[in-house]
Amino acid sequence: GDEDHIRDLVEQVLFTSPGERVNRPTFGTGLMNLVFAPNSPELAAATRLMVQGALQQILGELIEVEAVEAESVESTLTVTVRYRIRRTATKQTAQFTREVQ
Repeated sequence: GDEDHIRDLVEQVLFTSPGERVNRPTFGTGLMNLVFAPNSPELAAATRLMVQGALQQILGELIEVEAVEAESVESTLTVTVRYRIRRTATKQTAQFTREVQ
């Protein structure tokens, strides 16, 4: 349904690097580039702002982002996004995990 489709869209935005899509060079976040960056409060804050901004820019007509949390442990990145689907006012929480090879 719509909820699953929107969750899939959020995942695509998170794990697509800008420039990866030929006709949409600004689509994505570049989040995977941060997996091996040293953890710090400043990096965590910058990551949250980057992800929230990308989601609002690309999916702003579909969702309202309420919170973003990103955690990197060794080669695994976990991102939790809380958002509200605008059409139905349904609140969702989605967690995504990716491991870098």
